[in-house]
Amino acid sequence: MTHDEKSPGHSVWEYQPITAAPGPDWPDGRRLAVYVALGLEEYRFGAGRTEDIVPEVSAPDLVNTSWRDYGNRVGAFRLLERLDRAGIPPTVLLNTALYDTAPELLETARRLGAEFVGHGISNSDSLEGMSAAGEADYLAAVAARIAAEEGTAPGGWSSPWLTHTTSTLDNLVAAGYRYLLDLRLDDRPVPIATVSGSILALPYALEVNDSTTVVGRGASAGEFADMIVDEFDELLERSEEQPLVMSVVLHSFISGAPFRLRALDRALRHLSAHRDRVWFTQPRAIAAHLRAAQRVGGGVA
Repeated sequence: MTHDEKSPGHSVWEYQPITAAPGPDWPDGRRLAVYVALGLEEYRFGAGRTEDIVPEVSAPDLVNTSWRDYGNRVGAFRLLERLDRAGIPPTVLLNTALYDTAPELLETARRLGAEFVGHGISNSDSLEGMSAAGEADYLAAVAARIAAEEGTAPGGWSSPWLTHTTSTLDNLVAAGYRYLLDLRLDDRPVPIATVSGSILALPYALEVNDSTTVVGRGASAGEFADMIVDEFDELLERSEEQPLVMSVVLHSFISGAPFRLRALDRALRHLSAHRDRVWFTQPRAIAAHLRAAQRVGGGVA
């Protein structure tokens, strides 16, 4: 079979329909794993990429800078509090610059048992246009900083702006990352082969994501909360057929705004009301569970 016959679009991962044999159950026989990713981000003032709420502000842009900084000063603390109240362990997508600019925030996340996922040095960065060697150095630098601060290197990666190069997957594996939070190609974890080994793509919400949906599409706080509830209810029902993974992606300066937080809290309370059937977890635990299942003869989902 030629490459074109096998995969007209790409050959990064193999096609497997949802009807394929299911993977192992989650702990305690549960069938739906849910993790909530919280972007804690730092931006370089006046340089590189930014996420803005008010368009075309002239330089120096104090307006959008203040909106983003609200997340690290206020919003993130309240989001972490709400997740803790709901019994959902936080998964932090971390710009390592925050170790220098907001150490108290990271101490709070650490105290609440957060998993720190590599998310670049600054969110003004992008992997786009990096050379293979430059990208390898960048990924390694992020892992080294987290290892130095937390005592262990990150297992997971999520790219700033979801950017990649043709070398990214290979470089991630070579740098020691074991799973990727960037892609939504399935409702199950999917192993992707690279020349350096395999990396596990965990389902990562591209739409149940306040950046793409609230800022990108103008969804209201209530609409976003309804999306979380509907996604959860549908996947909980579907998980009776096979084990699945659901993710929710939040950002401190978006969902941390008081009026959005209020709506989000309603959705979190709906999710936590089903905790007898759901595994509220973190990417590291999902990946570890699948590795253990492989060792005893099970297959990955």
